[in-house]
Amino acid sequence: MIEISERAQQHFLRLLSLQGIDGLGIRLRVTSPGTAAADCELEFCEPHELSGGEWTVECRGFNFHIDGDSAPWLEGATIDFEPNQTGGQLNIRAPRIKGELPSMEAGLVERVRYVLEAEVNPRIAAHGGRVSLLEIDANGVVLLQFGGGCHGCGMVDVTLKHGVEKTLRERVPEITEVRDATDHKGGSNPYYRKQEGQSAMG
Repeated sequence: MIEISERAQQHFLRLLSLQGIDGLGIRLRVTSPGTAAADCELEFCEPHELSGGEWTVECRGFNFHIDGDSAPWLEGATIDFEPNQTGGQLNIRAPRIKGELPSMEAGLVERVRYVLEAEVNPRIAAHGGRVSLLEIDANGVVLLQFGGGCHGCGMVDVTLKHGVEKTLRERVPEITEVRDATDHKGGSNPYYRKQEGQSAMG
């Protein structure tokens, strides 16, 4: 059901040994499963805190418990630990926790919103950024609003072209173009729309 790499097991064992509590294990649960906001949550867990409905994976030196309700969403999940100069990073890959991309029968807006919430925003959230959908025109042009850490960011064109647009067009092939509606120069009017036939000076 879930694959926990040797490096991840050693990482968990190190963390558990620092707590100094006999029988302490790790519990994994999925919050908001089946939605774009789904996430994995890890916590220390003593035997008396178990409900009895968990799935237990016996690891070397400790038990790893999976919340019973979360188990079906974690089919094919993997946990790995990648060491680096600052210590390392735990990576949990759980491809099924957010549910499925809405089908082709679902509206274009619904499918674009799903991809933004499930794939794009979690990636740029690390920089305090967020993207929301303003509109999609009849030609398949998507107009996005960048907010948070993306507002005023000089790299926003790179983020838009290489990250957001690429992801959206892969997932929703009807999209022809992705545009940024945010005025990153700031000012009192954060939105701008070019008026046809007027110069840039207005």
